[in-house]
Amino acid sequence: MKISGIICEYNPFHNGHLYHIEQTRRNGATHIVALMSGNFVQRGDVAVINKFERAKTAVRCGADLVIELPVAYCLSSAETYARGAMYILKGLGCVDELSFGSECGDLSLLTAAVKASYACAKRPELEDLMKLGNSYPKALQILIRQTYGDEIGRLFSYPNNTLAIEYLKAMVAVKLKIQPFTVKRNEMHDALAASGKIASASLIRQLMENHSDDFDDLVPDNSSDTISACAAAGMIARFEQLERVLLYKLRTTTAEEIAALPEVGQGLENKILAARNETSLESMLLSIKSKRYPMSRIRRILLDLLIGIRPEDTQNPPPYGRILAISERGRDILTAAKKAGTILPYGTSLAKLAELGPAQKACADLEARATSVYGLAQRRINPADADYKAMIGMVK
Repeated sequence: MKISGIICEYNPFHNGHLYHIEQTRRNGATHIVALMSGNFVQRGDVAVINKFERAKTAVRCGADLVIELPVAYCLSSAETYARGAMYILKGLGCVDELSFGSECGDLSLLTAAVKASYACAKRPELEDLMKLGNSYPKALQILIRQTYGDEIGRLFSYPNNTLAIEYLKAMVAVKLKIQPFTVKRNEMHDALAASGKIASASLIRQLMENHSDDFDDLVPDNSSDTISACAAAGMIARFEQLERVLLYKLRTTTAEEIAALPEVGQGLENKILAARNETSLESMLLSIKSKRYPMSRIRRILLDLLIGIRPEDTQNPPPYGRILAISERGRDILTAAKKAGTILPYGTSLAKLAELGPAQKACADLEARATSVYGLAQRRINPADADYKAMIGMVK
């Protein structure tokens, strides 16, 4: 038995994701646990399809067990996102491997990049580069390129390489001793053109936005069926649907409340508050964005404000693992975790997980609130208590 972990968003599930799972199987994995972002994703956006439908699709397409990454970690920097994921995989106590995609597909290069990142993060020149208006990731990339050359520095120009590097760093940080395995991506992140039957999730989302069915060849049948069913039911979510509630929230908050949010510093709260005079979501975002504060960070901050996420929500490891979908083989993973003496409780019911203690209750309430907000991003508005009432069964 070899259990491989995959950190994912599946937003939506496409042929590239299927290829990744197939390559992970070919590398010897008998069981796959997918640690998936819930209704909000790390780029600062809503997931186009709700987490329950995406999780079931993932199992039907080859994963065995899907566990939710708590929303506070999903709407965080890549470093915090990766650390939260590693905590949950470590909590299972039975995962043998971490499988992830990368643009370079070279584990030795990624490992070298990790060492370069550690070394340059301690250099005083980093602060000088940030004073020139660069964001921290951009300043770090510039310094690494200057110090270690183009081959290593160029790795940080690609988002999945960057995430892979953060995964490797997080494994060290949480002392998770499992084998890393990388699969070279056949499509470029955010590429707006397909390569055969492989395309980025960004292209597929754009086709969905345009009400086109030209993506049918780019996703497995199970994923296509899910997308069609959700579209027919008014369950496709869009960040733009939150325009009025985001404008309302910004107009009824204070600079002090914004300053208390994750990823806010250096007076950014004042620039965000000034955007309350804008009359559209697009103009609000553009008025805040700068070289130092990229759009994904601004969007995460605004969603943190809307949901009520605070820095303390990611200071401690996730207090449980919430199961979103499971197959018969997924039960084998839970059995192995129990034998290994898992250090986290795992379950399908958010209500029952919330009863385990104050930390679990706080995490579950935040998740339920996030799902309640997410329901406003769909054409058909969901009830506020949808997360606590969700019924999760065996996927066949």
